Amino acid sequence: MNSSNVKNAIRLFCGALLLLLAPQQQYANISLPRIFSHHMVLQRDAPVPVWGQASPGEKITVSIAQVKRQTKADKQGNWSVTLPPHSAGGPFELLVTGDNTLRFEDVLYGEVWLCSGQSNMNYTLEMLGIKETDSARVNNPLLRLFTVGLAMDYQPRQDVASGQWERAGPEKIHRFSAAAWYFGLYLQDKLQVPVGLIHSSMGATAIETWMSTGALRQFPQFQPLVAEMEKTGKNFAQLQAELKLFRQSWDEQYYLKGDPGIIHQWQNPDLDDTDWNTMNLPALWEDNGLADYDGSVWFRKQFSIPAGFQDDSLRISLNQIDDYDIVWVNGTRIGEGFGNRNWRSYNCPASLLKPEGNVIAVRVFDAGGKGGMYTNPFWGNPILNGTWKYRPGVRINAADFPRPTVPNGSLFTHPSLLFNGSIAPLAPFAIRGVIWYQGESNAARAEEYRELLPAMITDWRQYWKQGDFPFLVVQLANFYPEQVQPAESSWAELREAQSLALQLPNTALATAIDIGDANDIHPRDKAGVGQRLGLGALKIAYGMEVVHSGPVFKSIRTDGDKAIIHFDLQGSTLVSRDKHGYLRGFAMAGADRKFYWARAFIEEDKVVVRCPQVPLPVAVRYAWADNPGQLDLYNNEGLPALPFRTDDWPLTTKGLVFTYDENGF
Repeated sequence: MNSSNVKNAIRLFCGALLLLLAPQQQYANISLPRIFSHHMVLQRDAPVPVWGQASPGEKITVSIAQVKRQTKADKQGNWSVTLPPHSAGGPFELLVTGDNTLRFEDVLYGEVWLCSGQSNMNYTLEMLGIKETDSARVNNPLLRLFTVGLAMDYQPRQDVASGQWERAGPEKIHRFSAAAWYFGLYLQDKLQVPVGLIHSSMGATAIETWMSTGALRQFPQFQPLVAEMEKTGKNFAQLQAELKLFRQSWDEQYYLKGDPGIIHQWQNPDLDDTDWNTMNLPALWEDNGLADYDGSVWFRKQFSIPAGFQDDSLRISLNQIDDYDIVWVNGTRIGEGFGNRNWRSYNCPASLLKPEGNVIAVRVFDAGGKGGMYTNPFWGNPILNGTWKYRPGVRINAADFPRPTVPNGSLFTHPSLLFNGSIAPLAPFAIRGVIWYQGESNAARAEEYRELLPAMITDWRQYWKQGDFPFLVVQLANFYPEQVQPAESSWAELREAQSLALQLPNTALATAIDIGDANDIHPRDKAGVGQRLGLGALKIAYGMEVVHSGPVFKSIRTDGDKAIIHFDLQGSTLVSRDKHGYLRGFAMAGADRKFYWARAFIEEDKVVVRCPQVPLPVAVRYAWADNPGQLDLYNNEGLPALPFRTDDWPLTTKGLVFTYDENGF
């Protein structure tokens, strides 16, 4: 036997020996996404997908209410079955069996809705200062709530970060989305079936962070970022792992090297910092005495725990920091963050805290440009806000300083991050539809929203593969001081963009033009919003003969000095709430395109508009303002007419779109 054959024989023998000595394949337990838990609600009268992971080839059986479905996990360990439609009812037990068994108890069939958007969806009863006292509404075992633990990612996740189904109760409802809860109550009252609400929203977010890269790829303004994310092809966990390897040498050679704060432990709560300077935060330090400074700056502050605090940990939100930070509370390190657009929130264990005199120390490191803790959230943050002691640590030459590659982008604006982390993992859980309460963050780009909102609706429907499920949109409320004279308004333009989404099938609009607050972007009347969303659901999702909308502009006809407005009355009649029959909120313009307040009255099923300054009217606008003030035009069911304009003149937001360069958005 020649040497080559001997080598081949040895390789074969060793390979066979390794197979014999290798341990038997370890079978993993069956697992399901967190959206499956005790107390869940499954969508009634519709196919219900159930999916998860197991060992490749493992046989899986799913059973509920005397129905059984079987399958095998594929080569990657993924499996799924679809349960047949079932009428409303319960409780049932959902049993998933393979090499192990999972039991989900107290499962109901009913109506399931996904509730998403920005802060007006995110605001809870507790945040709004609303204390619900009706025990029958508060203790409601047939209303089930699931709050998604928000996460962001470059790639779609397989599961949400946290969350479980819970029966409505005093503590649960007061910390749940107020708009979603009132919507659920309304549906339950009208339908008399169990209702499940999945809440996944985040304040101050733009619509593009809730859209997939596939949906955004069609828009040129998003293509550079989409291409970057798709080229990377990695999720945050993979990128953070790469960063960790980089940091092992980066910390020692650059990031921490030579810093007196590290050497002398400036995080020590007993440190004498009486000779430190002060700075009012949030702020960039270049604007507060440290011009052209790159490197580390240490900040210290004392704080007390909030009155009535009884949780296991205290959430400390430091918002956006440029660029890197390490945080200590009472001398114990509680976290660190990287990337000037990533949001900083840390959980401080209650065991580290005392009622008063807690010391928070933050080492902020800026690797170029401006540095500091520089953003203030819309809800306020008493720990961040106010006067801090500060002292520079180590100064660097930014031009010579290497930066690690980190996931770049704030979850508030970066395209697709919240979709990937907080929406994609929910599909294809069976739902009846979606309620969407967002738009304030996109008002400056209102014309762009005309395309983004329909694209998002279409994308979510395609992602779920459950057809054109109902999609209900809350139109922006009245906000800001009332305008003295007719003027342009980006908020009015955003409302128009929202209304244009009604061109898609199975959509409805719940206008909030009359239930906002001039002084608060988060109006308290979430019950009114919930009821109007509920009316839209009854009409669009359940086919009931209800008037779900106020009058909608249909057409205009001019006759001399007057304009005659025709409406789609949605099966109702026009009503003026003014005791004299006046209709406020109308403005008229001639060929010069200058608008003046107009006089308007109802005549039969039409509105007639005149204006002394406009003898030959060309265009009419109604409620076209950030805050149009008192409005009188309603239908007989008490729903306000939707804002409109009859002209097609260029918008103030025309051509304003999402922009991005290497330095940020």
